[in-house]
Amino acid sequence: VTLPELGESVTEGTVSRWLKQVGESVAADEPLLEVSTDKVDTEIPSPTSGTLLEIRVQEDETVGVGAVLAIIGEAGAAAAPATEAQPTEPEQQPEPQPEPEPQPEPEPEPEPEQQPESEQQPEPHAEQEAQPEPAPQREQEPKVAAPTARGPARPEPESPAAPAAAPTQVAGGDSEAGYVTPLVRKLAKEHEVDLTAVNGTGVGGRIRKQDVLAAAEAAKQAAAAPAPEAPAEPAAAAGAPTPAAEVSTLRGTTEKMSRLRQTIAKRMVESLQVSAQLTATVEVDLTEVSRIRAKVKDDFKKREGATLSYLPFIAKAAIEALKAHPKLNATIDTEERTITYPDAEHLGIAVQTDRGLLVPVIKDAGDLNISGLAKRIADLAARTRQNKVTPDELIGGTFTITNYGSAGTLMDTPIINQPQVAILGTGALVKRPVVISDPRLGEVIAIRDTMYLSLSYDHRLIDGAEAAQFLSTLKARLEEGDFGAEFGL
Repeated sequence: VTLPELGESVTEGTVSRWLKQVGESVAADEPLLEVSTDKVDTEIPSPTSGTLLEIRVQEDETVGVGAVLAIIGEAGAAAAPATEAQPTEPEQQPEPQPEPEPQPEPEPEPEPEQQPESEQQPEPHAEQEAQPEPAPQREQEPKVAAPTARGPARPEPESPAAPAAAPTQVAGGDSEAGYVTPLVRKLAKEHEVDLTAVNGTGVGGRIRKQDVLAAAEAAKQAAAAPAPEAPAEPAAAAGAPTPAAEVSTLRGTTEKMSRLRQTIAKRMVESLQVSAQLTATVEVDLTEVSRIRAKVKDDFKKREGATLSYLPFIAKAAIEALKAHPKLNATIDTEERTITYPDAEHLGIAVQTDRGLLVPVIKDAGDLNISGLAKRIADLAARTRQNKVTPDELIGGTFTITNYGSAGTLMDTPIINQPQVAILGTGALVKRPVVISDPRLGEVIAIRDTMYLSLSYDHRLIDGAEAAQFLSTLKARLEEGDFGAEFGL
């Protein structure tokens, strides 16, 4: 099993977690391990069926594309290939892993005589023979897997932004959610945990050991204190205050930073060190957009299979503003002392996942209408949260939009995604009393749908006046609300 090419821009990867241990059987195309790169975490499937005989690259080790990660073969021939292959392939000498078995009887030194005995034992005791080898690795598994499992605890409050991502993959339980390791299945049986009711926190919604333990602990606590939970529902129905947020299991713990989180942290700091960043904010009246959206969103959902949110309208208006103000779509090369103005708008959309914030890119977004943007945004966001986006889809952006308003934030100061020179943040949509000019009534107060749009820009290239002009163009386009023709209005 070798490390495959994960994208044109990816030359190496780090083994973040083995989903199988030495001695366990594996089916073709079944996920074998998880590999982390600077851009995305990926599951590597098994190229064949058989038994995992040897793990060449341990967790947290980084290797290049093409490196041998593991050896898969037939369970009954686990010892024989090592002896036969030694004359021609010395590198397989580490494969006499059955050597741990002779440990109970270390007296016989002639190993060649011991190997035939171990070759006969695997048939009736295949599982027992494999136990001594994976045992130390099973002890190490929680050290690496536990921090990864705890990671999703942080974005739980943000689950409304992606309600269907993880649950969809585990709703059907073991048979529909994909592979569940024997250890997890055994653990669920011991703790009487229904796997169909467990939300997996692994890659692609995979159910992990920590998920089962957390579900078992939650069930235990619920059984130990049934009384307080009973009156909670009537109290809430009677208009009682919202109960306090559930205490996170991260309190009082220490976890190792994932490779992706390390990359995010490094690039955010580098961005602030490289460019002179300022943020300008405008308030935009989206009432006209709301009216159009209210009329067409249901039909659009049925016809296109995608949700028509406010983001495609904002993205369309931003792309049009970029065409009029190309400086905000440019890149700077300080070493060459050059400024490059691309002839296309490649729009990055920030997506929150349980592993961290990723920015997939809609290439040639300037060629798409609102419907096309809505479908591309929905597709990229879903695949990014399910860890199905490719590394090449995470590069090449020229301008980024981040929707922090989905979690209720009004304003923020987003950090520029280098080597870009600007990023637009969209706040929460709020109804406000606003003074407007009516042609018949004059100035009146009306309830309007408003949103704050914040633009962080690189002052090395963009002056404050140019940033303000871009925001003014964007604001005027959205408040005009002339998007109905596309939907037949």
